[in-house]
Amino acid sequence: MDGEAHAPGATPAGIEQAGVIDLFAHDAKTDEVVLGMFEPRPWDGSELQLFQLQEKFNAYVSFLLDGELTEAHPELAGKKMRIELRCAEMPHGRALDLLGAIHDQLALQEIRVEVIVPDRSGNCGSGCACGAG
Repeated sequence: MDGEAHAPGATPAGIEQAGVIDLFAHDAKTDEVVLGMFEPRPWDGSELQLFQLQEKFNAYVSFLLDGELTEAHPELAGKKMRIELRCAEMPHGRALDLLGAIHDQLALQEIRVEVIVPDRSGNCGSGCACGAG
């Protein structure tokens, strides 16, 4: 993928930082604009964590749909869109319920949502920052 990600020690990233796009890229293989967000914490079902997740999605959707993407990157106008949630473990309980609702709502806007959990066998590949292995 062509794009940019924040290096460790750079701008803080993660769902705790609603105003930060953790990863922005154009996936040439699928011709999609990809926004990635990171959640390294375990899913605890807390109100705070769920609120942060919802706020991060709101900020990403606003960026994609309210003209900021087109203004910043006119060459990407009209591309398919995908938001990836990269997390340390598979969401469960209330987090999974919230993600299901987000998925369904964003599908109506033609935005694909994917949850990506690293392969904990240590075979994630080069450049993976999941901390496995």
